[in-house]
Amino acid sequence: MESELAEILAPYEEKKGVLIPVLQQVQEKLGYISEEAISQIAKTLKLSGSDIFGVASFYTQFRFVKPGEHTVKICLGTACHVRGGEQILNTVKSYLSIDTGETTKDGKFSLERVACLGCCALSPVIVVDEVVHSKMNPLKTANLLSSYYQGGGDEV
Repeated sequence: MESELAEILAPYEEKKGVLIPVLQQVQEKLGYISEEAISQIAKTLKLSGSDIFGVASFYTQFRFVKPGEHTVKICLGTACHVRGGEQILNTVKSYLSIDTGETTKDGKFSLERVACLGCCALSPVIVVDEVVHSKMNPLKTANLLSSYYQGGGDEV
């Protein structure tokens, strides 16, 4: 990971005003912003680690926990909420034994709650990785998650 970080940071050494693009590139490469990454960014940009963490934690786009192999996004926009989105979210939380913002112990899934995915006519929806699963209910949700453990992951 150190060499990957060094490669990302080399063009930015001691430059001003580049923190957010650097954080974005690090997260794109590693999937999250680790403590090691914050430390190395601090050295390269001549900033304190707490300053970097302060900026990164302000923006919701940055994660500090390594994401799971699959990211599950539950839509709780108005249409999805009205059609059972909260029930779908509770099903996923129960099935995976995690809360939003967490990753399963086996590293298989991360869970995110989103305000709207723009798929209102298909509600309620779940997005696993970049695949939209529409008109979900608790049984379809459990079957979908189970299919990923069985090597599938296709539409249920």
